[in-house]
This record gives sequence, C-alpha cells and structure tokens, in this order.
Amino acid sequence: MPRIQRETRIDAPRERVFDLARHVEAHVATMPDEEAVEGTGLLGPGDRVTFRAPQFGIPFELAAEVVEFDRPRRFRDVQRSGVFGSLSHEHTFEEVEGGTLMRDDVRFSMPFEPFGRLGAPVARWRLRRLVDYHAKALKRLAEGGDWQQYLDS
Repeated sequence: MPRIQRETRIDAPRERVFDLARHVEAHVATMPDEEAVEGTGLLGPGDRVTFRAPQFGIPFELAAEVVEFDRPRRFRDVQRSGVFGSLSHEHTFEEVEGGTLMRDDVRFSMPFEPFGRLGAPVARWRLRRLVDYHAKALKRLAEGGDWQQYLDS
C-alpha cells in the first residue's frame, strides 16, 4: 500500500496546531481550490466531512470520518467514499521545545485492482504535493495571527 509521510516543525502550541488540523474551515483555507460540502467547525470522534476539489480539472469528492481521536496527541481519519480504494490519514502532534512536531502519515490504495496500480504513481505524486502544501499553509496559519478566526484564544 503506497504511503506518504511528512514531519513539520511548527512554532505554536500543540493544542492550537491539533485544533487547526481538525477544523473544517481552517482545512479549506489551507488547501488549494477545496471546499467543504458537508461538515463544519471542529471535528471529533465519529464526525464526518466531505470535501470537493478539482483534480486535473475534474471535480472529485472525498468523504472522511474521524475514527481515532486522542486530543491533543493524534487523530486518524479514513475515506468513507471517494476516488481511492482506501485512504487513511494519521495526524500526530508531539510537543517539542518552543512548539510542535506535526506528523502526517497517509496510506492509500487505488480502486479497480490490479489495474488501479497503474495510477498509483500519479496519485502518490499528487497526494504528496497536497500534504506538503497543507503542512506549509497550516504552519503559516498556526504561527501567524489568523488562527484566531478559527479558534478561541
């Protein structure tokens, strides 16, 4: 199963970073051309959200559910419907001196196996770009002042 891992050092408290990562509107603000069509605010255990975003000019939807939740250490969401055969995204947050180490661990499979494997390299490339983009944008949001529009001080 293809896997994407990323670590991002964020100069902000772990609780803030954790809550921004699970906030629907903050997520939309830190992703290119994405909108939430279902779900709002802070996600918790069992909550579902549906995002819509164009991929190579074609609009796709992905519905996810938070299946594991341990604030402020980690949460995991899984695809309930969407373009992948399966997709799991584990988010972990470690307190470090002066901030937070955020880790993303994304595992996915392609639909229509074994033929779907042909598209796996393109999907991995695209997912890596999205994970990188989101991590950098979330870092800017958490370290700046704009985070206050999503969370209480």
